[in-house]
Amino acid sequence: MQAEPISHTTEQPTPLTSGRRGYLFGWYSCTWTTALMIALPVLSIFYLALFPEENIWAHLASTVLPVYVTTTLQLMFGVGALSIAIGVCGAWLVTMCRFPGRRIFEWALLLPFAVPAYVIAYVYTDLLEYSGSLQILLRELFGWHTARDYWFPDIRTLGGAILMLAMVLYPYVYLLTRASFLEQSTTIHDASRTLGCTPFQSFYRVSLPIARPAIAVGLSLVSMETLNDFGTVDYFAVKSMSAGIYDTWLNMNNLGGAAQIASLMMIFVVILISVERLARAKQRQFHSSDRFKALTGYQLSGWKAWGATLLCALPVIAGFIIPVWVLAGYALNNLSQLWTRDFITHASHSFLLSAAAALLTIVIALLLAYSKRLHKKKSLKLAAQFSSLGYAMPGAVLAIGVIIPLAAFDNAVDHLMEEYFNISTGLLLSGTAFAVVFAYVVRFLAVSVGSVESSLNKITESMDMASRSLGLSPLQTLIKVHLPLIKGGILTASLVVFVDCMKELPATLILRPFNYDTLATYVYQFASDEMLEACSLAALLIVLVGIIPVIILSKTISGTRKSI
Repeated sequence: MQAEPISHTTEQPTPLTSGRRGYLFGWYSCTWTTALMIALPVLSIFYLALFPEENIWAHLASTVLPVYVTTTLQLMFGVGALSIAIGVCGAWLVTMCRFPGRRIFEWALLLPFAVPAYVIAYVYTDLLEYSGSLQILLRELFGWHTARDYWFPDIRTLGGAILMLAMVLYPYVYLLTRASFLEQSTTIHDASRTLGCTPFQSFYRVSLPIARPAIAVGLSLVSMETLNDFGTVDYFAVKSMSAGIYDTWLNMNNLGGAAQIASLMMIFVVILISVERLARAKQRQFHSSDRFKALTGYQLSGWKAWGATLLCALPVIAGFIIPVWVLAGYALNNLSQLWTRDFITHASHSFLLSAAAALLTIVIALLLAYSKRLHKKKSLKLAAQFSSLGYAMPGAVLAIGVIIPLAAFDNAVDHLMEEYFNISTGLLLSGTAFAVVFAYVVRFLAVSVGSVESSLNKITESMDMASRSLGLSPLQTLIKVHLPLIKGGILTASLVVFVDCMKELPATLILRPFNYDTLATYVYQFASDEMLEACSLAALLIVLVGIIPVIILSKTISGTRKSI
């Protein structure tokens, strides 16, 4: 009797049982509900802009709006051009050339990223104004007595604002451009040398054209951060759109007009996002291979070597060392007066709000990213993109978008309670710390989503199938399998979000509760009154905390390729 062959095939589980279908529907529903809540501020801005209580668009368009738009465009152009000049030159020098101090400058050129623009503006105004230490020294050296005896450039101008912003925003261009240089093939550089190209010709004709998509991405990020800035333009009295929103809302008491200016800013943002995504698509086309040899750099000598050292040192000195030196000097000289209960309270507010926002963004990012992994539907990809719009929104614009739905909710609850119980509930959400945390979550959720998605994509889906075959639900799989594997990405994202929230000024300034300060608003209030020494410790703490993402970025980029 012949034995029948034994089949080694196993019965495949049904892809969607009723229980699993319910689980997936729950994830799907929660994802879209969360995405719509996060996107609510964007929708609110456009709604109020279209249906304001008092339409002053014609008045704005005929008076201040052209000034706001022109000034903003000049600001973006100036900051972008200067950031490209500093970032691209620095990236090429430390990547493709050998000169004294090169390895230090690889990470040191990122340090100005830790300094908020408004802090560096306060420091240089304190140094360079008429009563500042530099002009006092010049008057003592040359015997000048009044401002009529000499000419000195005024830093509190549009040009000064461009310089201040460029000194702390160029690392966006530097980071992305250096990453592009590191990913370029050595073959084309060897060919350019064979054809007799000098280092400058190789840079201009070979490296720069290939890196243009990365430069465009960096430029779009610099432009968005320039749009977002409020502290610098407000302190320098530059009439940008961000300052115009603040002025229209709080000084003219017209939220609808502020929403209309905010809608116009969103058009700028949409254009910048489109440029960034187009540049990223082209950037992927330029990367032909993932297998590289070590880069062969140019050995600089003599005045060229020391010139490269000087070019790399100037941005670091101006953008980081001088501000930190000034703030540290003020803080150490007045430490007993500055370390007060108020300072500790403001610091605790900043840490608690930032920690709460970081935790919430991680939880929401896990929901969005894991839902995409479970469903594989384009609609969920759209939901994740939709919920990440806040990252491109300037803080002043975001504040308007947050206050509209929260105020509507508060008014509705108050009306119902008065009608049925004769009780006034007042402000439940708007004007509270919840509004600030909600704004932080909307603003920085994209950072967490990107990091969590990147970490999850590195985990093979066979692990999901194995956990489900053992009877684990999707939630149990996430907690017991995926979280231990992606904890590094989660920690990185939470730290970056935490630091960004610590530095955020415009949204915090507008949405904070009455008599409730964070380190950022504390610095803004004192520095605006020409009292930098009184807030130097708070400003220094913000800068020191800001070094954390710089360290993370430096380690990330240094591991992409073997250095020359």
